[in-house]
Amino acid sequence: MVTLIEARTKEFWRATIALGIASFLIFANIYYPQPLLPVFTNEFGVSPVVSSLSISLALFTLGVCFFVYSALSDAIGRKNIMLVAMGLGTVTTFCIAFVPNYETLIVLRVFQAACLAGIPTIAMAYIGEEFSVKALTLAIGVHISANTIGGMSGRLLSGFVTDLLDWRWAFIVMGVVSIICFILFIFLLPSSRHFQPQAFQWKGALRDYTLHLKNPVLRYAYLIGGLHFFIFVGIYNFVTYLLSDEPFYLSTTVLGVLFLTYIAGTVSSTVAGKVSSTIKQSYCVAIGIGIMAIAVLVTLIANVFVIFLGLLLLCFGFFFAHSVASSWVSRHASFAKASASGLYLTSYYFGGSLGSFYLGFFWHWWSWPGVVAGSLLILVVTTFCMVGMVKIDREEESTALDKITATR
Repeated sequence: MVTLIEARTKEFWRATIALGIASFLIFANIYYPQPLLPVFTNEFGVSPVVSSLSISLALFTLGVCFFVYSALSDAIGRKNIMLVAMGLGTVTTFCIAFVPNYETLIVLRVFQAACLAGIPTIAMAYIGEEFSVKALTLAIGVHISANTIGGMSGRLLSGFVTDLLDWRWAFIVMGVVSIICFILFIFLLPSSRHFQPQAFQWKGALRDYTLHLKNPVLRYAYLIGGLHFFIFVGIYNFVTYLLSDEPFYLSTTVLGVLFLTYIAGTVSSTVAGKVSSTIKQSYCVAIGIGIMAIAVLVTLIANVFVIFLGLLLLCFGFFFAHSVASSWVSRHASFAKASASGLYLTSYYFGGSLGSFYLGFFWHWWSWPGVVAGSLLILVVTTFCMVGMVKIDREEESTALDKITATR
């Protein structure tokens, strides 16, 4: 019998590091252009909203393609699909450096996202099949941390290289980094040993997805996750315009440094897990929303350091609520938990892909105060969703008490 990968063994670290590298590659590439949005506006003569499509459409494509790769992976395997996805994604990074116009850049970004979408879902499936129960939690933790590190590093690198050379060289440098990641992944990741190919049952999967969407308990979490990412991505897109213009005139290097605020999200995700074990999950979501609202208001103060503080708070509150909302889905999905969590990710990335369009109208008419106002309106909506979660928590608590009383 083939044994599972145990925690802290040589094979464990090989596999975990390989999957972390894959995660680093996808999120470094996906978020790479974010500090460069003002550069694209000047280079190609497009509006801020159109420039933000380089991020928004990539996120939208991720959300769509998750379903496709789940089906392919269940039928034909894990490692080979990840290799093809990483290879094509890396080639596309080089191609973007030589685009003649913005339309071609957008097409390549969509294609790149469609390729790279094969990594996250398949990596999680690989972990679930190949790792022991004790090793699984640690491996997932490392994998998720690599997401954050990849996103931050990509933004920092793009800003720095663009200042030093130009944005086209920035993509060439990212392509070289991606090649190194690709080679390391090939040699480090062990081949699947527990994978059993199976035909994907489309009808059954669609039935599960439909039932999850009809469940109001899960819909609250889907809305909160999607709407929060909806404004989160938009805020970070437009803050690059705010700070690159008067009176700040920050360079792309400094704009890239702004994304170090994501560190607060890494911390808050861990804190949220501990806090939610002592108080109701719905109350934790309320805490996250409150912190986000304060953070957005803080950014109205026209000082770079205060705005940086506001972004730190925003990241803390956003990832705090996101972590709890994701856990809410796992806790309340009574069947097909994988598809329930998959729907959460889809709503999450769909939300992130659309936020720049929504906030773009506010930016056009009222500049940064408009972005703040538009964000607060969405937080009012998620507050209503949170109130619904509070009622569910109280009903569950009341039901549990009634059962205890009945047994006495």
